[in-house]
Amino acid sequence: MILVIDVGNTNITFGVYDKKNLVTTFRLMAKTQRTSDEYGVLITELLSKNHVNTKEIEGTIIASVVPNVMHSLTGGIKRYVIEKLMIVGVGIKTGIRIVTENPKEIGPDRIVDAVAAYELYGGPVLVLDFGTATTYDLVDEKGCFCAGITAPGIRISAKALWEDAAKLPEIEIKKPASILAQETISSMQAGLVYGQIGQTEYIVNRVKKETGYENLKVVATGGLGRIIAEETDVIQEYNSALTLEGLRIIYEKNNR
Repeated sequence: MILVIDVGNTNITFGVYDKKNLVTTFRLMAKTQRTSDEYGVLITELLSKNHVNTKEIEGTIIASVVPNVMHSLTGGIKRYVIEKLMIVGVGIKTGIRIVTENPKEIGPDRIVDAVAAYELYGGPVLVLDFGTATTYDLVDEKGCFCAGITAPGIRISAKALWEDAAKLPEIEIKKPASILAQETISSMQAGLVYGQIGQTEYIVNRVKKETGYENLKVVATGGLGRIIAEETDVIQEYNSALTLEGLRIIYEKNNR
């Protein structure tokens, strides 16, 4: 078994794979400060509660966009789980080639998503990740990472509303019964959700127009991605485990 870890701005997501089978997943908050011992104990306990013995873990791979948690996290894993640890970065085989102006600027999470989408669905493919930010990444038919678009995520937009407008409350992000809202909460939900749908459709159609890829596959992931994917025809696939799949694929490419 291998332990795959996606360190995002909001959550740290863990997955355990037995070959290609995703056995279990669990999460920790990324913004909580922890020591290496705290990480080690928590991860060990969560693995145990999910019926995984640490002795069964053969290796670990991490993709992180939060550098300040890495020292404690990796220290905890090496001490309590396994010494063998791989971090997605320079020198790691991915199977795709980054041809943007500055490849070093592309976050490891975006690379991992691109690898998974290309390996699972082929190219050309546009990968949408509805996370803290909403990202749109283009991989062509030859497996080249060509372009990336970054927009505020739904939660960022929602947070801006209730933090910067004194009379607007903190709300649950979900699709309201109708876009024709008649009170504050549903009006905010309508603006957030339908606004994101509109943005998604425009950007996808614009990418198709500028690239000429009429056969472009569009794959979505991320916590709130399912809400958007269910409401628009421009997204063909929603895969909640896309990032974890990408980590598994990259681990396998580097251990053949």
